Amino acid sequence: MEDNKVVFEIENEITFEDIQKANETIQTTDIKGKEYAEVNQRIKAFRMVYPGGFILPEMISNENGVCIYEASVGYYSKTGNKIVLGKGSAYEKENSTFINKTSYIENCETSAVGRALGMAGFGIDTSVASAEEVQNAIANQEEKPKAKTNTTVKSKEVMITDQQKEKIKELYTADEIKEYLQDVVEKKKLSDLTLVEASEFIKDKIEGVDR
Repeated sequence: MEDNKVVFEIENEITFEDIQKANETIQTTDIKGKEYAEVNQRIKAFRMVYPGGFILPEMISNENGVCIYEASVGYYSKTGNKIVLGKGSAYEKENSTFINKTSYIENCETSAVGRALGMAGFGIDTSVASAEEVQNAIANQEEKPKAKTNTTVKSKEVMITDQQKEKIKELYTADEIKEYLQDVVEKKKLSDLTLVEASEFIKDKIEGVDR
């Protein structure tokens, strides 16, 4: 439809100095020694310059726990056309960080809006990326080492000793050993037993346990 057609025009009423003045009101957040503007601060600055402007986030897809958003910001001309000043996109993955376990869609939308406002010139004195976007990226990086740390690595098991082998051969017949290996522990040969399994096998015979 014609009403939804995006038309790019030059706006003469708003100057770069107007945007600069709005940017001066933005409160930034220090992240690892660098200042970043939060998305809400960019929105406030945008509304100072374009009180009737539009901020239009759009979900592109949300499949298999992966969300993609696009956003556009701008204003309406006197003839009703959309004048797009900036566009942005964002990608978020469910469970990639603690907050993304429940709010990855919201984070994705916010990041896309922040980048669109940045492309329009709001809150970009140090970076186009917003404070939220940077914090989320850092959280993603920190989450990966934790996942590795929490991964359980099976330690090498201590195997049967020569003394245990001799003891088992002394206590059991060849058929009994074969039956135990095949039916109880599912091992091919005596040397495949662990120290614990061998100890249990010996203990059973001494205590008279019938397997």
